[in-house]
Amino acid sequence: MITQTAIRSSADRRFASTRIAASALGRTTGEGARDSLSETMQLMGALMSYPRNTEIFGENEPADYVYKVVSGAVRTYKILSDGRRQVGGFYLPGDIFGLQFADEHVFSAEAITDTKVLVVKRSALTALAGRDAAVGKELFYLTSRELRRMQDRVLLLVKSAQERVASFLLEMAERVCANNIVELPMSRQDIADYLGLTIETVSRTLTGLETAAAIEVPSSRRIVLRNRSALNRLNG
Repeated sequence: MITQTAIRSSADRRFASTRIAASALGRTTGEGARDSLSETMQLMGALMSYPRNTEIFGENEPADYVYKVVSGAVRTYKILSDGRRQVGGFYLPGDIFGLQFADEHVFSAEAITDTKVLVVKRSALTALAGRDAAVGKELFYLTSRELRRMQDRVLLLVKSAQERVASFLLEMAERVCANNIVELPMSRQDIADYLGLTIETVSRTLTGLETAAAIEVPSSRRIVLRNRSALNRLNG
């Protein structure tokens, strides 16, 4: 099991070895061509591997690091007082997560599949954002987008099961595919806990959408969107 101590040790060593280069990056990107936040994290981050279902960070732990998915997939979640699990979001290759307004994590994070993640010290990234307007702007944009996703999810939970599932499929299609074939790294249970439904309701709703020729379900992890217009109408 990968502990937070191991993460801190690796990230601290990586930061120590790259802080001079990061400082140079902050100076050289102020006026000329700017490196993206992604490239900055590549420079400053420590690459960590997490086996399937391994915790990356826990709820209420200090939010000392920011993370970028290199490969695999990550879910954030919390366990409610009645024992139910609420999935907060899914993060795919290229996504940055762990951005917090508070000093502690609101959710826990786990690897859905075998996953590689870049881990960057939050304080180092914040310091660089203060020196480099482009990095600061992109960091602000990502934080705002994360807040908007949370707001959209709250609105999603008041919709019908069919509307929730249709919205989820369209979101995943936009994020993971350039065509109409959506490969899902998460399980039906993950989807159900994200949408606030039971796994039976998710499966029944997918079957209904398939019967209506809106989608095709070749396997539990592969969805083919056959009629995006119908899904968009359900999505409102």
